[in-house]
Amino acid sequence: MANHKSAEKRARQTVKRNELNRSRRSTIRSLVKEAEVAAASGDTAKTTAAMRKAESALAKGASKGTLHKRTASRKASRLAKRAKAAKKV
Repeated sequence: MANHKSAEKRARQTVKRNELNRSRRSTIRSLVKEAEVAAASGDTAKTTAAMRKAESALAKGASKGTLHKRTASRKASRLAKRAKAAKKV
């Protein structure tokens, strides 16, 4: 356990940060999954709306440090690729 005041504070901050990151990551995963399901369904309007939400969440996760910026970019790119392929069908 932490022995110094500053170390105790860091331990408290870590717990809060872990919880926030876990919550954000969960939300991001849910939104990405919704977008994938919408793309698979073939509904263009639904896919567009879901894509917008998912890409926004990915960008926010990257800016907050929850996700690495390249990870967020890669996921958004792959999602867009799937949505584009779904629109062609």
